[in-house]
Amino acid sequence: MKHIRTQILPSKQRFAKIKAPNELNLKAIAIYVATGFFLDSDTFYKDEVCLLPAHDHTLDEEGYLIESKPWFEWYYEPRQLSFDDAVNEYVTLLKTITKEQFGDSKVILPLSGGLDSRSQALIFKELNNDVQAYSYSFKGGFPEHKISEKVAKACGFKFQKFEIPKGYLWNDIEELAQINGCFSEFTHPRQMAILKDLKAMEGEMSLGHWGDVLFDRGVPEGTQESDIIPLLYKKMVKKDGLALAKSLWETWGLDGEFESYLSQRLEQLLSNIKIDNVSAKVRAFKTSQWAHRWTSTNLSIFEEAHNIHLPYYDNRMCEFICTIPEAYLADRRMQLAHLKTNDALSEITWQDQKPFSIKNYRYNKMPYNLPYRVIDKLKREFNGIIGNPYIQRNFELQFLGDANDQKLRSYLFSKPYLEFIPESIVQSFYDKFKNEDVVRYSHSVSMLLTLSLWHKLFYKTNK
Repeated sequence: MKHIRTQILPSKQRFAKIKAPNELNLKAIAIYVATGFFLDSDTFYKDEVCLLPAHDHTLDEEGYLIESKPWFEWYYEPRQLSFDDAVNEYVTLLKTITKEQFGDSKVILPLSGGLDSRSQALIFKELNNDVQAYSYSFKGGFPEHKISEKVAKACGFKFQKFEIPKGYLWNDIEELAQINGCFSEFTHPRQMAILKDLKAMEGEMSLGHWGDVLFDRGVPEGTQESDIIPLLYKKMVKKDGLALAKSLWETWGLDGEFESYLSQRLEQLLSNIKIDNVSAKVRAFKTSQWAHRWTSTNLSIFEEAHNIHLPYYDNRMCEFICTIPEAYLADRRMQLAHLKTNDALSEITWQDQKPFSIKNYRYNKMPYNLPYRVIDKLKREFNGIIGNPYIQRNFELQFLGDANDQKLRSYLFSKPYLEFIPESIVQSFYDKFKNEDVVRYSHSVSMLLTLSLWHKLFYKTNK
């Protein structure tokens, strides 16, 4: 017998076999296509499951799952404490977890223009670790590394910047597929472009993933219980992903309607979370589903380079969140209060509120932000006219242009793959991407690409 305890928020997906038909789980794949991640314990096959978070699992000697029992269930029991006391507890906990994770080790710290990594930076600024910070920006996109460099300088860290080039993924796409098992679509992991550089650094990595979800509203203010399913549906399901999923559902001859099936699955999963507060309930759902099945998938890329640590994934952080009033978590209040204790860091631009900082972001509204918006738009339009379009999304580097298109087509229209996904469906969504709306249909093309890699590398070899 083998016993496995999974964390409340696992940094790695683990799988087991079950007694079920050795065949494709087409309904699960349809949801994957629509959303970009699998739900709950679903995988590509009916006889394989992903071990659920916060459970004690028992497997037999052959790797078959015998039993799973939850050791933690999400709850909402807010304590009577002041906001200042809550912030102090948060900072103390974050510092304690960080100290335990790193000890005296060298630190590799990815920095962004947001709050999570900046919060980590402030913690490390008060410790004695040797910190190597780095950041990257899209070629032709917003220079996020300029914000990160200022954060690193304010904390006294070494800093290295990288530029993610056009078509960066094609040389490494099959390596990426092996790393993440094709459980995530391929347009997101920018870190794959600098994997060799990361491996050359010394230390262990500190990643700030999921802090932005734990320390914010679960849903917009005023959301009612009856609004949850429509809200999740809107957040999770991409419009072109829905169209692709429905096409596949019909082609595969699956019973019922896809949208009804997905809604039933969401209702079932939500019913397992025994929390009355709507915001806390949705946060728990996002953490047990999104984080586990989407965010955690590509953490494996960082692990290819170094040991990784995630302070916001720590069980104590998750349990702490369950005891904090929603009003304190809303609008990133606790993280902002922490960062405002350092003048230098709080004066640096907050990317989501650019060009404003943590100190003055409340002015990011009309008419105060009008000059920046006008100038920024003029710059982007001018660069577009002279042949340097503004890059905002991963797929723009990966799919656009003749060289990218040739690589993309080589995977989308390979003959073995078209035995799995009909050519008429692939051609239809590819044509819509090329001729109708590249932004709207980028998700469906990315999912078709992901399935092509999965089919090439895993379909025949594993089954």
